[in-house]
This record gives sequence, C-alpha cells and structure tokens, in this order.
Amino acid sequence: MSTTTIDHAPGHGNEHGNEHGHAHDEHHDHPHGWRRWVYATNHKDIGSLYLWFSFIMLLSGGVLALMIRAELFQPGLQFVRPEFFNQLTTMHGLIMVFGAIMPAFVGFANWMLPLQVGASDMAFARMNNFSFWLLPPAAILLATSFLVPGGATAAGWTLYAPLSTQMGLGMDMAIFAMHIMGASSIMGSINIIVTILNMRAPGMTLMKMPMFCWTWLITAYLLIAVMPVLAGAITMTLTDRHFGTSFFNAAGGGDPVMYQHIFWFFGHPEVYIMILPAFGIVSQIIPAFARKPLFGYASMVYATASIAILSFVVWAHHMFTTGMPVTSQLFFMYATMLIAVPTGVKIFNWVATMWKGSMTFETPMLFAVGFIFVFTIGGFTGLILAVTPIDIQVHDTYYVVAHFHYVLVAGSLFALFAGFYYWAPKWTGHMYPEARGKMHFWLSLITFNVTFFPMHFLGLAGMPRRYADYAVQFTDFNMIVSIGAFGFGFSQVYFLFAVVLPTIRGGAKAPAKPWEGAEGLEWTVPSPAPFHTFETPPLVK
Repeated sequence: MSTTTIDHAPGHGNEHGNEHGHAHDEHHDHPHGWRRWVYATNHKDIGSLYLWFSFIMLLSGGVLALMIRAELFQPGLQFVRPEFFNQLTTMHGLIMVFGAIMPAFVGFANWMLPLQVGASDMAFARMNNFSFWLLPPAAILLATSFLVPGGATAAGWTLYAPLSTQMGLGMDMAIFAMHIMGASSIMGSINIIVTILNMRAPGMTLMKMPMFCWTWLITAYLLIAVMPVLAGAITMTLTDRHFGTSFFNAAGGGDPVMYQHIFWFFGHPEVYIMILPAFGIVSQIIPAFARKPLFGYASMVYATASIAILSFVVWAHHMFTTGMPVTSQLFFMYATMLIAVPTGVKIFNWVATMWKGSMTFETPMLFAVGFIFVFTIGGFTGLILAVTPIDIQVHDTYYVVAHFHYVLVAGSLFALFAGFYYWAPKWTGHMYPEARGKMHFWLSLITFNVTFFPMHFLGLAGMPRRYADYAVQFTDFNMIVSIGAFGFGFSQVYFLFAVVLPTIRGGAKAPAKPWEGAEGLEWTVPSPAPFHTFETPPLVK
C-alpha cells in the first residue's frame, strides 16, 4: 500500500468539543453486561463475538480430531465403532470449515475493515448482529446431532450421495445447520461489499486500500456466488430423503455423480474463500516487519482476482476417479495448474518484499513467514494432485488429507494466528507476552509438521482415509502422527491460557502504533480502539 498521509478533520474520534460530537453523545451510553453482546451492533463487539465463537469451535473440532487420532494410534479397533469413527471425521470437517475458519475470518473482517477504510462502522449494523447470532444455533444443531438416534451424519464433510440420502436424523440436522450458516455468510458478505465500496474515507481509492480489504472484497463476492450452490445441493439431498425426488438416486433415474459436480462447484471456490483473507493478513504483516512497502501491490490485487475467477473452472479435479472423459480430465488438469500461477505471484511478491528489508521477527512475522514456508509445501502437493494419473493413484488416501491440512491449517490457521498477534494490541490495548507468543509459534510449527508430513508417505504407500482400522505396516507413522496431533492440540490450549487470556486481562500498555513499519488508518486511532472511531471520516492523501 502506498504510504498514506492522514488529515484528521476536526471532531475526529471521540473529541466532543464541537456540535458534531454532541450529536453522537447518546450513542456512548452503550449497554453493558449481556445486553451489550446480545444486542451488539458495533463492529468491534461483533468481531469479538465471531472470534470467540470460532475459537470455541476450533477447540471442539480439535477434540474430535484427537478422538480420531487416538483410535488410529494403533491398528485394530481401540476406542470407537467404525460408524462413530465416520461421524467423527465428518463432524470434524464440518465444524472446522464452517464453524472455525470461516467465522474467524469474518471476525477479522468485522474488526478491521471499518478501521482500515476509515468507516465509522459496518454498513448494516443490525444485519451484522443477525448474521452472527445465526451461528450459535447452527453450531448447537451440529453438536447435538451426535445425540439423536443413529448419531451424527457420517457421509464425510462433503455429504456425498448416496450415503447422505440414507443417514438418520443427524443428516437433516447437519443440512439445516449448513443452511443457517450459509445465510449468515451471505449476509456478512453483503455487509462487507457495501462497507468497502460505499464507506471508504475521502481520498481512499480502491487501489489505495490495504490488501486485507481487497482480499475480503473478492472473497465476499465468491461467497455470494457459491453459497446458494451448496444450498441447492443439500436441499436436493433433503428432498431425495423425504419428498420422493430422485436427484441423486440412481434407482429413480438420478445421478449420485451430479451431487459431486454441484458440491465441488461450491467446494473449490470455498477453498479460496478460506485462503484469500489469509493472503490479505500476510500481505499486511510482511511489509510492516520488513519495513518496506508491499512489492507489486497492483499485481497482488490482480492475482487475487485471477485466483477467484479461475476457482470456478477447476472443480472437477476432485472427481478424476468418477470416470470422466479424458478430454475433461485434461481440461481440469491444465486449469488446476494454471491457478498455481497467480498463487506463485503472491509468494514471489512476499519474498521480494522481504528481500533487503530491515526485518525483525516478532511473533506476527514468525507466523507470516511460517505461513509462506508451509503453505508453499501445501501448494506443491496440490500441484502434484492436479496431475490426473497421480491423483487417480492417491485419491482418497492420506496424501490428500496431508495436502489440504497443509493448506488449511498451515495456511488459514497460521495466518489467523499471525493476524491475532499483529492486531491484538489494537483490540485489547495490551501487548501480548512476546516470549510466550514465540513459544506458541515454535510448538505449533513443529507439532504441525510432525502430525501432517508423515501422512504424505502413508498416502503414497496406499493408506486410505476415513477408515477406523489399517494394515499393520502403517503403524509406526500413525503413532508419530497421533503424538504430533496431541502436541498440536496442546499448543492451542497453551495459546488460550498463556497468550490470549493474559493479553486481554493486562500486560504492557500498547501504543497507538506498536509496530514501527505498520501502515494504515487502523494505527491512527488509540489502542485499544475506542468504541466509536472515525465519526468524522479521515482524509487520505
């Protein structure tokens, strides 16, 4: 982002020395206690609600993952029945994707976008409240589906037919939960688009916006485009289950493979929905700690847009084993390789930003650099999976599990941690404990790789995923993976008790701009950010 100089118009922020300030006095009696959160319309409060919700879901999904890894510590059936094992894998995926990663990014958007574009709040404050409060009921539906007869859905997080047309009540609860979460996503996206396009400070052109705003603007369009597609797929599943239709039932003339086409037309853009905001966070942090402007800002914007557009033409690379014609296989193979180009542009731009910068390695920078390193590995394994003959060999093995966890954990989650460490001083008014932050980084990085790197070898050796048992020759690697997984889970509990809670409760007072190289409007307001900011828009020059 080009360096912006900011002129504060009189009456900026919470200075009530003028008639403009008095007009806002009644807003400062904001409710306290539970009312403050239930009726929240302030973007900062709603952002905090999203972040807490997503962290609770992260820990819940993590518990399911650790139950999976406990079962797989040794061959044979140790703790759970195979049917329950499949419920665990399914619910772990649904909770992590729709409950942890996506709401966390929406929380960052709520907190940071108005501050970054110089807006006083999000465009539709009450709709913002509604889009958050749809999530807890959906989460409760998912969680309680374990308790109904037949248990939770066990069709995999993709909810493939014909499995999904045969499950019990838990399947209907999952469908309903995903409808509610989808509605929440669409409302949040509309809010983000209108805020960015209509409420930017005077002088802030689109090409002066921080990269985080750009990545979220593009992500919001993706969400509006694909969430209705998912809604269509699961609604058709619902009517197949209860109303005698045969969309996916071959006996009635339907086609289960059609479900896969519809689902992945949603599912592949969804992958980029979960990584583009991460790119935005990393694009804010790298320049701040390299003390240099972002290299190739315009090319980063165009690369983000290209990724979004190309994400719509690669969906069937998830379906190479369904018997599609060779022509289609070739098309989707080349399209998938093509999408690696704009992603590579981003990696090179981050590296070029760091090149000859005067870098320091505080925790946000550690997580950002760790993100680039490990996400690149995930990208390469994805490029390998794009090659049809290889994909047919390793499809539905642990190689695929390794690949997408490198993208989603080392990608999305590490970027979220980086963003937390970067902006927490602005949120809480306190500096986080630096030594503990570094400890969290190294614990997470090491245990993550111990958990997921051996899975590549398990997959190449032919170990299938979603199985509660496995052949004895896979034992050693599975033991290593399970030990790593428990270490990774412990690292996130450490993060909660050693970093998050102490930062909220107290610690060194944070200055308005704790990072020397940080750029942007969010660093012009005090820390913690006041309840109301930018009541008079700043002028960006």
